Amino acid sequence: MTKTAWVFPGQGSQEVGMGVDFAQHPDAQTKFEQAEAILGWSILDIVQGEASQLSQTLYTQPCLYVVESILVDFLRQTHPQPDLVAGHSLGEYVALYAAGVFDFATGLQLVKRRAELMDSAAGGKMAALIGFDREQLEQAIQQTEGVVLANDNSSAQVVISGTPEAVEAVLGQIKVKRAVPLSVSGAFHSPFMAIAATEFAQELAKIEFQTAKMPVLSNVEPNPTTDANLLKERLNQQMTGSVRWREICLNLAELGVEKVVEVGPGKVLTGLVKRTCPNLALENISSISL
Repeated sequence: MTKTAWVFPGQGSQEVGMGVDFAQHPDAQTKFEQAEAILGWSILDIVQGEASQLSQTLYTQPCLYVVESILVDFLRQTHPQPDLVAGHSLGEYVALYAAGVFDFATGLQLVKRRAELMDSAAGGKMAALIGFDREQLEQAIQQTEGVVLANDNSSAQVVISGTPEAVEAVLGQIKVKRAVPLSVSGAFHSPFMAIAATEFAQELAKIEFQTAKMPVLSNVEPNPTTDANLLKERLNQQMTGSVRWREICLNLAELGVEKVVEVGPGKVLTGLVKRTCPNLALENISSISL
């Protein structure tokens, strides 16, 4: 049997209308109703509304978690269980749900609090860089206080995060084919999220994690584990730690994965996997035929 990994996209992959095509399925309806009771607002209203609202962190993260988790529920009925799972930033919460580390409601409660804390962060800046010299970039970051490599997505695409001054200083020191400022409220995945991370840790401490049913590759430590305490510790570090997606892709190949299935809207992650590991088979699942 083909060794398969399911991967789950995070903020930036959201699409207006995502999840609407299966919203009338009874199982999906139950999840949407459960989500509204937890959040105090309707996922379906937001995903069918304005793109600008859906793109606000406060709404983006819960919407992605709910839609992707419902897709997981459907896939459990129609596909073999994956051999490994991983998620990009917010997507790691769906990976943990898929692995049975916590139930749907517990995960959504954590995501809700995470989104609130990250949405309230202010004063930072993030920029995506495409086409650059990695050695030159790493040297510039090392020499510039107040900026870090937040997302190591592939050899040719990363995100830096920090103070606006520090981010601009790095951009002024390197040659880059394209630099795209991200529309975010703060310097996510950097030490500047420490206050939010401390508050979130209090919420996380209340939750009991279960041993994962299949290995999970975490953002801050891309080596697979099923250990509940270790997965919790890694998640606790995620808000201030870097997303090491390029290493996750390399490890999937080293672990013998032959096929990667991106579960959720868009094709961002399969695009990154293809760049890093071109020999892996790829599949995208953003909806389910009812």
